[in-house]
Amino acid sequence: MEKTRKKDSTGKPYSSKPRPPKNKKYENKPSGEREPDSLSSDEKRRQPKSSQDRPRRSREDSSETQAPKPYSSKPRRRTEQVNQPRTERKPRPRIDHKPQEETTPWDISRFWVEPEEGKKRFHDLKIPLELMHAIADLNFKYCTPIQAQILEKALEGKDATGKAQTGTGKTAAFLITAITHLVNNPPSEDPQPGVPRALIIAPTRELVIQIETDSLLLSKYTDLRTIAVFGGMDYRKQKSKLSKDRVDILVATPGRLLDFKSKGDIKLNKVEILVIDEADRMLDMGFIPDVKKIVRSTPPKEQRQTLLLSATLSENVVRLASSWTKDSFGVEIDPEHIAVESVEQKVFLVSSREKYKLLHTILEKEALQRVIIFANRRDETKLLEKNLSRDGISCKLLSGDVDQRQRLRTLDEFKEGKIRVLVATDVASRGLHIDGVSHVINFTLPEDAEDYVHRIGRTGRAGNTGISISFASEDDSFQIPAIEKFIGRKLICIYPEDEILSSWEVEKKEIAPKAKDADSEETNDSENAKKKLPVENINDEILP
Repeated sequence: MEKTRKKDSTGKPYSSKPRPPKNKKYENKPSGEREPDSLSSDEKRRQPKSSQDRPRRSREDSSETQAPKPYSSKPRRRTEQVNQPRTERKPRPRIDHKPQEETTPWDISRFWVEPEEGKKRFHDLKIPLELMHAIADLNFKYCTPIQAQILEKALEGKDATGKAQTGTGKTAAFLITAITHLVNNPPSEDPQPGVPRALIIAPTRELVIQIETDSLLLSKYTDLRTIAVFGGMDYRKQKSKLSKDRVDILVATPGRLLDFKSKGDIKLNKVEILVIDEADRMLDMGFIPDVKKIVRSTPPKEQRQTLLLSATLSENVVRLASSWTKDSFGVEIDPEHIAVESVEQKVFLVSSREKYKLLHTILEKEALQRVIIFANRRDETKLLEKNLSRDGISCKLLSGDVDQRQRLRTLDEFKEGKIRVLVATDVASRGLHIDGVSHVINFTLPEDAEDYVHRIGRTGRAGNTGISISFASEDDSFQIPAIEKFIGRKLICIYPEDEILSSWEVEKKEIAPKAKDADSEETNDSENAKKKLPVENINDEILP
């Protein structure tokens, strides 16, 4: 039986032999050219694998075979410059981002200050020219009272014990003393990393940062290097700064300084000048045992210069000063010199329930732009910041509960004017140097009369005037006599006008949502209570 074969569409049977593939490259090829399958392995390797490997045809050959392309509206590429010779590139002018050095050296004649009776000029003191150049940039013309009393003897190398509040210029006094000594007495041998020549101890991180900033400004025309170490920041970064290069001026808090010292990263055997700032504050915070360890690690008091500054000179502070200094002279600046002369003080007698009403009215009606509000406890500051933010007032919190990085960020935003109000505890009352603070508000009176002076000292700085507003209620008005005794003058206490408090009530009623009908009144009240607390609840929360 014959086997039937399949047929194609034309009716012809399929052939058993495979047909050659229909490909243009195999058609009409020369007789001498072999097929790719018959090539040897070496010949196949030498064959071009892609169109990129094939030899390109010249432009003359392609113009003969190809037909001219039709006109296109698209812009043609610029090919006329392909075969042109390359022009030489002109060198770019060098841009130097560093400030250009002055062609002529700075001279004291550029900073002339007229002599004035009763005031001491920095020109009258033996200060190096590099330091005078920095003083001229800061426009310091005349010495403050504490600077005039300390610098004249301290520049001669004598020890000093000073009583002065913040804002009196005491930081510049001991920095000018330290920088002058270091510039006039260069080290006899190469300095080593982590071995400071001047040591400044301060109780708080904010004060350490401020002292470091002032030191950098005053020493910018010298080759002195200032480093600050304090807790709450990255330990490794501070350690790397200490190990990279020498340190001439070291500003530190006691705890972090002892940490570095115990691990051998800091050595205090070469300290020539020791400055202890806010000694009374360190005594209150329990830092004196740490400070004693630090002082014992420095050279004996006969081989160093010591400056001790304190807001108050209690018996304990005087005893410490006598043990750490040699033949020191004393300087005292009365607190009322700063608190009374440069700050206008107001005290409003209000109930605890009316405090927030009065605060909100003062901030809004007078359009205050840079204000610091102080309260005694952390929970009070949290509630104040929460309520002010809810009422549309830009503010930030500054207390011991806030992370150190956030505290520094908050201070920068407040200095730049990005936030209007800074709500703080007494942790911010010392060591903060912020220009342009117009008002300080004591939401609650401090328990210590000395803290009152430190609080209001945040305004009225550098010869400017400021305003201090205090709220005295039935819970803290008994602090007024102690404050008056401390500052040496009577405080004028007044009652706020009824129109001030009533205007705040009217404003709240105008923005309050209205109920649609009587039946839904209870529902709206409950919803409003969830979204926004009523006025009475706000004041109840602020109660201490």
